[in-house]
Amino acid sequence: MQLLATLCLAALGTASALPRATNTGPPKFSWPHTQNLLIFGDSYSFVQGTRGYANYSFIGDALAVAFTPEELLSDEIIAKNTSSDGSNWAEFLTGCYSGLPANCAPHKLWDFAFAGADITKAILAPHHSWTLQMIDSVNQWAKYAADVLQLSGEDTLVAWWIGINDTGDSAGFTNITNWRAYWEAEMSAYFSAVSLVHSKGLNNHLFINVPPEERSPAWVNDNPGAPTLKVHIDLYNEVLAESIAKWKGENGDVNVFTFDAHGWWNSVLDSYMMYGFKNITGYCECTDDSYFWYNTGHPVEKVHKLLAADMENKLLEWSA
Repeated sequence: MQLLATLCLAALGTASALPRATNTGPPKFSWPHTQNLLIFGDSYSFVQGTRGYANYSFIGDALAVAFTPEELLSDEIIAKNTSSDGSNWAEFLTGCYSGLPANCAPHKLWDFAFAGADITKAILAPHHSWTLQMIDSVNQWAKYAADVLQLSGEDTLVAWWIGINDTGDSAGFTNITNWRAYWEAEMSAYFSAVSLVHSKGLNNHLFINVPPEERSPAWVNDNPGAPTLKVHIDLYNEVLAESIAKWKGENGDVNVFTFDAHGWWNSVLDSYMMYGFKNITGYCECTDDSYFWYNTGHPVEKVHKLLAADMENKLLEWSA
């Protein structure tokens, strides 16, 4: 009996000496408890800041990338100065429509999207000398904003929406023989940027794919341009989905979410009268929300509001 007790005590001692199991998986995600939305993308996501390039950015540009902590923290969002000439999906989703992002509730909006951006200038030339491609916007944030904002991985969601310009800008290329390889090269650059943001401790990532831009006024009556663009977008979205899955598989500490903007867009356009739209092929740079398109390539504010509502429903679905 004494020997048995001794053996049991020895076993307990051995067990207590073993290291405790640690949870290396991603933190639980909760949209209601998410304090910050950090965005990288293009004109569909940009908001105008008082220290941004007019009609292109919240802060800085390719000709003036750097900013001080004081400039960042005093930069204010200008209301209804987006590509829709109204509030956009990011503002509807966060409730951050104007003023200092730090003062916004229920979510702070840190928007580093740049209007006109492609993924990388190594593959596509910038639209203008002042255009920051997405890679450069991420580098700008990493160098000048990350340490200032000190965003927490547990209460920050990073949203990525890029590729609209990439697919449109390359649609007329005739010298590409392997489009899958082309988009894979784009994805290599894309996910190097995602990995940089992840390396700063941000674990929650939302990826949004490219909507059917062939249905925009700029393309809808263009034959064979529109069918060509559709093929480009479909393949881009396919390679993007593969890249997201690969990156998620390589990083066990991340929460990865995807929102199918392409499917959502088609659904709304196919049933446009249900949403109160009357015109889905033309555009009006006006306040008439019976139009789906504000101009040749950007939707009206109402579309952004509908989009944000469905995005929020998904975020609540995904919340722990």
